[in-house]
Amino acid sequence: MLRRSKIRELLAGEAAGGAVLVQGWVKTKRSSKTVSFLQINDGSTLADIQVVVDSELPDHALMDSLNTGCSVNIEGTLVASLGKGQRYEIAARRLEVLGLTDPEEYPLQKKRHTLEFLRDMAHLRPRTNTFGAMARVRSSLAFAVHSFFQQRGYVYLHAPIITASDAEGAGAMFRVTTLDLGDLPTRDGAVDNDADFFGKPAFLTVSGQLEAEIFALALSDVYTFGPTFRAENSNTSRHLAEFWMVEPEVAFCDLDGLASLAEDFLKYLFSYVLEHCPEDMKFFNKWFEPTTVETLRSIVDSRFERITYTEAIDMLKASGENFEFPVEWGTDLQSEHERYLTEKKIGSPVIVTDYPKDIKAFYMRLNDDGQTVRAMDVLVPRIGEIIGGSQREERRDLLLSRLQEAGLSEEHYWWYLELRQFGTAPHSGFGLGFERTVQFVTGMQNIRDVVAFPRTPRRAEF
Repeated sequence: MLRRSKIRELLAGEAAGGAVLVQGWVKTKRSSKTVSFLQINDGSTLADIQVVVDSELPDHALMDSLNTGCSVNIEGTLVASLGKGQRYEIAARRLEVLGLTDPEEYPLQKKRHTLEFLRDMAHLRPRTNTFGAMARVRSSLAFAVHSFFQQRGYVYLHAPIITASDAEGAGAMFRVTTLDLGDLPTRDGAVDNDADFFGKPAFLTVSGQLEAEIFALALSDVYTFGPTFRAENSNTSRHLAEFWMVEPEVAFCDLDGLASLAEDFLKYLFSYVLEHCPEDMKFFNKWFEPTTVETLRSIVDSRFERITYTEAIDMLKASGENFEFPVEWGTDLQSEHERYLTEKKIGSPVIVTDYPKDIKAFYMRLNDDGQTVRAMDVLVPRIGEIIGGSQREERRDLLLSRLQEAGLSEEHYWWYLELRQFGTAPHSGFGLGFERTVQFVTGMQNIRDVVAFPRTPRRAEF
């Protein structure tokens, strides 16, 4: 029995002159009295392969039933193509129809569809060129994430999806409950959480960071890569309610070491996708963002500049630019500020460090000035921040003080404080939003178009 050949391999000529089996979906067909042609794609590549079906073939009668979207099984011989536009084609010996499609009902005819139209049919949009390319690039980037850390001896941690802790104290978490919302049990006039499955309020996680710190302080170098959730009622092109985060945590590492890790990480990811997805990247460069390949190559070849938050504010104030958001020390940098720094002022990726403590999370290490923390943001052209991280506060008394300032319960973070009590050590970590990275790499304008099934307010189909 023939092994199924992927079209990507056939177009490279790996089976030229030999018998092949191809299974895929029909893109187009055209027929004449003596011969018919099918364009077939199996999702392994952007390019289709042409199948030539001679009218003398007993199975030729099946051609009448084929339309765009049908699935087929084809046995034949891979031969040099006499037509233009392809090096190889398949001379069919046997044709089998696996799944028919009604051309009057199939919504993905051979034409360009808007991305908005395709979002309403996430079950079919992977068959389009755009979402096939997106899926392959996303898959390649995910593999590169694991390759980078595994090659460096990091341990991959599966952080819990259900948690009782709000990692950053920012709220906006999805509640997980087995209680009947139409008949909630009460005690002393409030919901009786003891009657719930976990006996306390539980939520979908917003970050695997805190759990990663636990393992970093035992195994030294770990990373998490999994789904996270945030219940923000935001409908922007940059926000999802369900998204994946890459979060390494490194013991005995200060902020300078973390910044170097982040720079190496991004360069590795971008080099990997340029090397392994050239066809798909060329597609995105042509149809969505004409500078995406050039930008990625520039980042790979760049030295990331490092400046402090205070230096960044001084640069922005001296720029003469008319920013929409005013620039003042103590306010967070906006995307327009970050892009000015990377695209106009410095002209390369920038790592900004030492932010005011009042605009950063409680767990970031306090600097000696008492006003700033050992935080960093990695900024790149086109989007601004792509990585955020910090050296963690390893001193128990200062961590407790920061918890109290943030209005968080010491009781909820008892175990986090104990990590600073039993063999505490300097450690650092960062977070990279995976969807935003895929969005940046492909040049797609809306984050809903770089995830298989986007979860946004009032949207949880499929």
